[in-house]
Amino acid sequence: MKLSSMNTGFFKLDGGAMFGVVPKQLWKGFNPPDEKNLCTWAMRCLLIETGERKILVDTGLGDKQGEKFRSHFEPHGEENLLDSLAKESVHPEEITDVFLTHLHFDHCGGAVKKDEKGNLAPTFPNAVYWSNEVHWKWAMDPNPREEYSFLKENFVPLKEAGVLQFIAVQEDSVEWLPGIQVQFVYGHTEAMMLLHFDLGDKELVYCADLIPSSWHISLPYVMSYDIRPLATMREKTLLLEKTVENSWLLFFEHDPKVECARVVRNQKGRIVLEKSFSLKEVI
Repeated sequence: MKLSSMNTGFFKLDGGAMFGVVPKQLWKGFNPPDEKNLCTWAMRCLLIETGERKILVDTGLGDKQGEKFRSHFEPHGEENLLDSLAKESVHPEEITDVFLTHLHFDHCGGAVKKDEKGNLAPTFPNAVYWSNEVHWKWAMDPNPREEYSFLKENFVPLKEAGVLQFIAVQEDSVEWLPGIQVQFVYGHTEAMMLLHFDLGDKELVYCADLIPSSWHISLPYVMSYDIRPLATMREKTLLLEKTVENSWLLFFEHDPKVECARVVRNQKGRIVLEKSFSLKEVI
């Protein structure tokens, strides 16, 4: 199994929303905000090559949204998803599967594109797109708090094209493919999916928005976007305890600098970052 980090560029989100109840005085040194209190975040996806399959995990923001939308989130940077794939000599037609951790716009926006006629179509024409029915129903009938995170043009065309399939939701983690486990969590949004990769001598966890950055390892750092912040804290605590116990590695989707990290329990009993790595350094 080969894993490659896919950088799709950066965007901006309000610092208070990303760091939750943690005072700005504490987090502003980590990720300094601009004059509008916006901080820069990555949209880092993952390419899995295993057997005959080329699997993409999440797709970033995409480029089909209009200027009004883009002005709110200021996407920027020289990298994009298709160029990142090209660096690995992978063409969009070669992608066999697209695994969407959840359907917030910054995770699935690149799943659908506008074709030459301006019609919405799957970006990866030969791929099966994976979600789960519990989260799908949640996204199709969103609560007022998440309504503007679920943009139906990002995912409804997948169902209309007949390329969408669901992973059965269970309480425990389930094996999706050999060496790849899916874990369901509920703090950030309903039935978000994390991925655990068994790489033989190590295990890597794709944290999605449960732990969006290395700064969010600290327990009080919970995003204001999360619909159930106390559930996030429980889920994060359990994951971090298992990570320390089993020496797992964590992969961060939104950290603007850190791709992967190892955590340890310090002398005060807190779980903290021990060392950061690029994915290429640890795989």
